[in-house]
Amino acid sequence: MRTPNNDLLIDRCLRGDRAAQNELYQREVQGVFHLVIRLVANRMDAEDLTQECFLKAFQRLPQFRGDASLRTWIKRIAINLSLEHLRRNQPLIVPVEDHLLPVEEALPEVDTFRIHEAIKELPKGCRVILTLYLLEGYRQTEIADIMEVSVSTVKSQYWRAKHLLRQALTTNTVKYG
Repeated sequence: MRTPNNDLLIDRCLRGDRAAQNELYQREVQGVFHLVIRLVANRMDAEDLTQECFLKAFQRLPQFRGDASLRTWIKRIAINLSLEHLRRNQPLIVPVEDHLLPVEEALPEVDTFRIHEAIKELPKGCRVILTLYLLEGYRQTEIADIMEVSVSTVKSQYWRAKHLLRQALTTNTVKYG
């Protein structure tokens, strides 16, 4: 979605206006970093990927069509970079048998810090799907497209993430392994 303010900012960035580039960076960097750190669960990697995201965004800015908001477009670059980073070492998705999925019960109240720490410890695929669905608001079909998996895989991995998160938050242990 193009807006007059974004169009002006994009035009200034495309002309090499450093102040405009800095303005765009400052406006979006926090959101991108928070998204990336939730996906990769490592601060140094998240900082590197955030910088790489903005380098790619500025390089690809001439190709921005405005189908989505500029913020969404930049976050999609961040997601793709994060997924590439995570895939370098091992597959993201671990199969889950649907018939083994038990019924869930309500969680006791837990502080936000403990929740974030537990999310960081989730297996990569579960952490990515939980973050995109629950925290970033993507639909399961969008996540399936982004991750190049089936919707049923997204659903089972989301369930697995919730199950592991629930286990971590109802016990004093956080490691899954």
